[in-house]
This record gives sequence, structure tokens and C-alpha cells, in this order.
Amino acid sequence: MNRHFRRALVATAVLLAAGGAFLAFQPRPVLVETELVTRGRFEAVVVEDGRTRVRDRYVVSAPVAGRVLRLGVRPGDTVSQGDPVALILAAPSALLSPRARREAEERVGAAEAMLQQAGVLVERAAAQRVQAEADAVRVRALQARGAAPLQQLERAELAERTAARDMLVAERRRHAAAHELDQARALLAATEAQENGPERLEVRAPVGGRVLRVMQESEAVIASGAPLLELGDPADLEVVVDVLTADAVGIAPGAPVTIERWGGPAPLQGRVRLVEPAAFTRVSALGVEEQRVWVVVDLVSPLERWAALGDGFRVDARIMVEAIEDAVLVPVSALFRRGAGWAAYVVQDGVARERQVEVARRAARSAMISGGLAAGETVVLFPPSTLRDDDRVSRTR
Repeated sequence: MNRHFRRALVATAVLLAAGGAFLAFQPRPVLVETELVTRGRFEAVVVEDGRTRVRDRYVVSAPVAGRVLRLGVRPGDTVSQGDPVALILAAPSALLSPRARREAEERVGAAEAMLQQAGVLVERAAAQRVQAEADAVRVRALQARGAAPLQQLERAELAERTAARDMLVAERRRHAAAHELDQARALLAATEAQENGPERLEVRAPVGGRVLRVMQESEAVIASGAPLLELGDPADLEVVVDVLTADAVGIAPGAPVTIERWGGPAPLQGRVRLVEPAAFTRVSALGVEEQRVWVVVDLVSPLERWAALGDGFRVDARIMVEAIEDAVLVPVSALFRRGAGWAAYVVQDGVARERQVEVARRAARSAMISGGLAAGETVVLFPPSTLRDDDRVSRTR
């Protein structure tokens, strides 16, 4: 009896030792992060830095050379159209010079031509506004009967708002051209007056608005055409965003834009008005030359929400490029290159299985899959270089 017991005890010890040796030499599971493949809305967005910009700004410059007295306006001051903003003491010799007289006459002629051109632009903008309003009325009627899609109505309303702004811009340009003509005529009258001593020439605001910037604060001798100050309407802001040309190809006018990190409690909404046709070169922080293009965005959120914004403020813009409903979504961090295609590791019963996948669209954080993965499956995020097909894995979360 004792002999059989000893044999069983030895056999058990041998089996335990063999099992322990087997487990000791087994490869340990690879620790990985995992995520579920989901089904939902895929959004392709372009996220870039932007800045606000007053839509229509006017630089008031000196019409003649002379001594400008200290300006009485400061940034933020409100001025009306025609208000004096600067006083220049012109040198008599410059006013009495035959050459200066000839230049003043030519400036009057140029100002008259600019005023005529501005009048033509006002007439054209008025005609475009009437046409845009008529188109919007027709599309609203069709959309109410269900004969026109909502996207067509949005385009018609965007064209209507754009035509109204173009009309306002054209009228302001005509006002500015009229004041330029008044200034040119005043200069010509000064040359004809043949007065002794310096001529006092008032520079008036071409449009009403607020002073954005004062370039010449102190009294000084300036040349003709020297900028004195900038005028604009801070309530008429737009956002300009520089994006890579490869991303700009997919951005269409009317695309929705979300303005974030602008300083307010909630994001603002906007729409793309224009993708400028000409690109420019910029060197990135890594020293790489990039071709970028300006995208102009109109703010559509109520003015009360962003009234604190000013000219040149920094913002973050999320431009919607494409949206697809009911798509199979996988984190971009789960994908890796395998040859000419894409692959991912799928976790099945604690084992990582490499699988070829077909990527239809890619965004910053997620990708839309057209084949190879199904919703509900688990994939490995950031696959380590040591992970191989059929390796055992252990989830860290």
C-alpha cells in the first residue's frame, strides 16, 4: 500500500513539474489596447487654424505731402462718413508748383472715372440682388411643395445673402469714390487759390465705421499716399483659413464650418463662401514647403453670440468635407500598411488575427471601411512592432 502511494505521489510531482515547465516556456500574451468596430456617421473634416478679418476695410491715406498734425482719433473710435480724421499742413511750394497742379488735375480725372466705375458696379450689384431674390422666392415655393431639395434652397438663400452683401460693398465703394473725388477737387482748388503760407487740408472719413488701426499717431512730415489709419465695421467679420491645396480640392462653397476655441462658451457656425483660386507657399514648423490656399468663411451664428470678436482674432475652423450615414467605422490608429493595401489585427478568443481591410475614406481619427471588418469586432489599437499573426494578446482596457 505504501509503495503504490509513493508511486502516485511521484507521478503527481512529475506531472506538476512538467506542467510548470510547459507554462514557463509558453510565450506571454502581448499587452495591447483594443477598440470595437462601430457603425455610424462618417464625417471627413479639415481642421485648421484661422483668423477673423473685417470684410471691407478702408485705408485712409494722405492726399498730399506735408506735415500731418497729431490725429484726434484712436483705435475703437466711431466715425461717421465725412468726419474729419486728420489735418495736413501742405507746403506752399508743392501746392504752387505747375507739376503739382497738373497732377491734381489728373487726380480729379482719375477720381471721376473711379466714381463712374463705382456707379456701374452698384447698378450691376442691384441687378444681381434682384435676380437672387427672385430665384430664392421661386426655390422656396418649390421646396414648400416638395419639388426642390433642401440643398437647392440653401444655395439659393446663400446666393441671396451674398448678393445683398455685394450690393452693400458696391454702395460703400461708390461713397468712397465720391469722397476721393471731393478730396482731389479740394487739392486742385488749393493749387488754384495761390494763397500764401501753408494750405490746411482736412482728410475726411470715406465711410462710416470704427477706427481699426492708427498708423501715424504723432505729428510728422509724411509723403503723399502715406497711410494714416484704417476704418472698418467690426460687426461685418469673416473668417479666413489657410488649408493645404490637397484638402481644399474637396471643399465646396456652402460647406458647413464649426468655429471653435474662439473664446466663447459654445462653437460658432459658419459656411464657406469662397475657396480662393490662387495658392501660396508657406514653410511649416518642420521646415517643409507647403502649398496652401485661403478659404473664406461667413459667420451665420447670430451677431450677439460673437460680438466680442474683433479683427485678426485667432480661431479654430472645422470644415465639413463629406458626411456618410450608416458607415462601418474603425479608428485610424488600428490600421497599418501591408504591401499596397491596409490591414488590421482582429482579436478573436484572445488571439490577434491579421486581416486585410478595404479603406473607403479616411479622416483625422476614424476611417470608413468598405470590406474586411464588421461592426462589433474588436481591433488592436497602435499595434506594436513585435505583434505577429496568431499571437496571444491581453487587453489593457
